[in-house]
Amino acid sequence: MNNWSKFILAVVAFCGITASPVNAQVSAAKAPAYYVSEFELTDPEGIKPYSAQVESTFKPFGGYYFVRGGQVSSLEGEPGQRIVMIAFPSLEQAQAWYTSPQYREIHPIRLRTTKSRVYIVEGARAP
Repeated sequence: MNNWSKFILAVVAFCGITASPVNAQVSAAKAPAYYVSEFELTDPEGIKPYSAQVESTFKPFGGYYFVRGGQVSSLEGEPGQRIVMIAFPSLEQAQAWYTSPQYREIHPIRLRTTKSRVYIVEGARAP
């Protein structure tokens, strides 16, 4: 795991404790989870159908954009060209979205149009 990935995971853990609005809705038994995608766009036109549809696939699972592009200030190592993080109420909800028929239908578009590293990480429970 490179330094940039470690930094992203640290930010996710910190935000899960202090800043995530999801925490107000999560029971004490559930920790929030974050879908993290670091990617390089290889086909800007080809990704457009995916971009137009993806939010509608994760909202029913309680997901919302936590990070969507934006400026990156690299502290150590090389950052990904673009970073997207989607917050979910739990790891189960994040995984259910990722394997849902709605997302699986558009998933091949992302695979064809980007070079990416994608993972789901469980956040820290609220104190």
